[in-house]
Amino acid sequence: MAKSIKGTQTEINLMKAFAGESQARMRYTYFASAAKKEGLVQISKIFEETAAQEKEHGKRFFKFLEGGEVEITESFPAGTISDTLTNLKAAATGESYEWSDLYPSFA
Repeated sequence: MAKSIKGTQTEINLMKAFAGESQARMRYTYFASAAKKEGLVQISKIFEETAAQEKEHGKRFFKFLEGGEVEITESFPAGTISDTLTNLKAAATGESYEWSDLYPSFA
């Protein structure tokens, strides 16, 4: 039987990661629509693929959670949907934060 993570920092970190990946998925979906409206079909498809990858990341984190309430305190980028260049920069900033700060802080 696996050891429970209920009430641990690991559970909190997984919930933060799940929330962040879920929000990133939606941002990339919105960014894909914006790029498509600008006629940037290839960039739109890249955003769609990235959104699909974020969905898979979120699913992996969610599967480790054991149910019930998990209280987290975290800041998430509210962001806006802008022109594609601005959206690309926002995406790069968010992804950079994940690997340089967020996930290392979970160690």
